[in-house]
Amino acid sequence: MKYSAVIFDLDGTLLDTLDDLADSVNYAMSACGFPLRTREQTRLSIGNGVLRLIELSVPGGTGNPLYEKCLSIFKDNYFANRRNRTKPFDGIPEMLRGLKKLSVPTGVVSNKFDSAVKQLCAEYFGDLIDVAIGESPQVRRKPAPDCLEEAMRIIGVNPHECLYVGDSDTDIFTARNAGVDCASVLWGYRDEMILRSAGANKIISSPEQILKLVFGSAI
Repeated sequence: MKYSAVIFDLDGTLLDTLDDLADSVNYAMSACGFPLRTREQTRLSIGNGVLRLIELSVPGGTGNPLYEKCLSIFKDNYFANRRNRTKPFDGIPEMLRGLKKLSVPTGVVSNKFDSAVKQLCAEYFGDLIDVAIGESPQVRRKPAPDCLEEAMRIIGVNPHECLYVGDSDTDIFTARNAGVDCASVLWGYRDEMILRSAGANKIISSPEQILKLVFGSAI
């Protein structure tokens, strides 16, 4: 096999979380008297963590005196409603079971807050994911390599043995900063033009192609 481990982004890569995130963003916007956001606006704001998502959603961003209140309302509402409409993308459970059968360890690293990352991975994937790491004060957010490096340390692999899979330009930069090969997916929240402009050199359109990459096959 070409890779001994596969580590994934979460939102837009393994799970389609957009509708629940958009609903919680608008719940917080409404509670604070701000204009509601479209689904497309929220889609383009996902990928750099909750702080950035709310900064892009609140008029005036972090300079708005209600920013912290809005952030808190969003976090509470999202954690309580994170499974309303969220689901794995088609083919993801089958792909993860394939990796498990091959004894290939897996991880998730995300800019979503750590408790939600761990809960969602446990709820949707159980023992198919070996380690899950989210945003916390101890770990710098992607594209810093910290979370990816920590996941590799826990799994016990070196950068050249690992494949990182994500849906955004942030994921491409994260993999590059960690010295890890990156596969960029087309079923997520960024289009192919954004991925290619960020330097994507492995672009895949279906989860089963991840298994081919692990074996070193052409996609």
